[in-house]
Amino acid sequence: MERIRLSAPATLLASALICGWLVPVASAEPLAAKKNVLLIISDDLTTTTLGCYGHALAHSPNVDAFAAKGVRFEYAYCQYPLCNPSRCSFMTGRRPDTTQVYDNGVNFRVNLPNVETIPQHFQKAGYFAARVGKIYHYNVPNQIGTNGLDDGASWNQVVNPRGRDKDEEKDVINFTKGRALGAALSWLETEGDGSDHTDAKIADSCIKLLEEHKDGPFFIGCGFFRPHVPCAASKNYFELYPLDRFHLPNEPPEHFAAIPPIALTVKPLNYGLDDEKLRIFTRAYYASTSLMDAEAGRVLAAVDRLGLADKTIIVFISDHGWCLGEHGQWQKMLLFEESARVPLIIYDPSGKSNGKTCSRIVELVDLYPTLADLCGLAAPAGAEGKSLRPLLDDPQSAWGEPAFTQVRHAQLMGRSIRTERWRYTEWDDGKSGAELYDQQSDPKEYHNLAGDPKHAGTTAMLKKHLSQRSGNVAPVR
Repeated sequence: MERIRLSAPATLLASALICGWLVPVASAEPLAAKKNVLLIISDDLTTTTLGCYGHALAHSPNVDAFAAKGVRFEYAYCQYPLCNPSRCSFMTGRRPDTTQVYDNGVNFRVNLPNVETIPQHFQKAGYFAARVGKIYHYNVPNQIGTNGLDDGASWNQVVNPRGRDKDEEKDVINFTKGRALGAALSWLETEGDGSDHTDAKIADSCIKLLEEHKDGPFFIGCGFFRPHVPCAASKNYFELYPLDRFHLPNEPPEHFAAIPPIALTVKPLNYGLDDEKLRIFTRAYYASTSLMDAEAGRVLAAVDRLGLADKTIIVFISDHGWCLGEHGQWQKMLLFEESARVPLIIYDPSGKSNGKTCSRIVELVDLYPTLADLCGLAAPAGAEGKSLRPLLDDPQSAWGEPAFTQVRHAQLMGRSIRTERWRYTEWDDGKSGAELYDQQSDPKEYHNLAGDPKHAGTTAMLKKHLSQRSGNVAPVR
């Protein structure tokens, strides 16, 4: 189904009664004066394929230009490096231990039936709320063009585009045989210019929504599928990246001995693939990122064309990061920097620091209270993040908040804390190993200092903070 409109009075009334958003929140501010929100999400995007994060090989001119317009957060982190747990977390403002969503098959409403999501909170304030593409979880590529694991109560309208990349799925090349396409090093190069791909159709539909609701106020979620595997793009995006420009991470082989075995998901390292295949796949990941960048650029251009830039808050994020061979690892579900760290750019038309970079540690769970704060809405009840407004006013202001990321391996929980200097990780409360990395001297995380007596005090301090945040939650077995 291409388009779903929730317009029948009976449907709206039933949803309202069930979800508790029948009565709008009173506001002294006229609806026409309220700021709009446009939330753009790229799927499985690492910072290492964006030029604005310091990577010269990347061709991402539109995201780069947007970063120069808003506030770019250098160190933002997801709460769980997997699509469904992460999206459930930031869309509800709750951490994974509250949502109890640790995999891609659980609907957060099972555990939190009455939780108010970000778009619901905005609907209560009189906003029109809609999404195009992937905001909540989809099984990619199987569920492209469907509702996926969507939350119907969150939206007044949804659009589910499907493009050439899905229709030509039979042509996808899978370098990791035996793994499903959505969890494999799989890729597709198509003919054409990309305008018939799913992400292009998502941009088309998002632009149409902006045109139809330009008088606002609106909350529109624009969820692109790329660069999630299969990494699909048209030939013109592949041509941006000569294969000989790609090289695998050159890492000290001895550092693997200090990594707890449970921390690694790709075994053998690099799936046992040869360098050429890994470089070919990496090129495809970059190409699909560039296709996503082009479509995000079209949406951002529409905001300007429609005269919405001076009254629309725009956010660009990914749900989590992605490894491209670091530590011999690929994809997500890892507690290394490349997997936990995400791009985060926020543009507030009335912002005091637009065009600047913030180097403080922030989290995706901060998104909900931030958007409510910027739009003058009441603080969301039960949200566990913190508004980033002070950092949007002054990116160098005092902050001091760490980031917490967790993931489950072999039914045992790994928990990680990231401060401005350190990353400390425990597996099964330390019983299956621990990691301590000095991000100032060792940003690639090659030297595990967890067992070094010189850093016993630091380890003890971070362990205490980690335990307090997790609430001493028993490991899942």
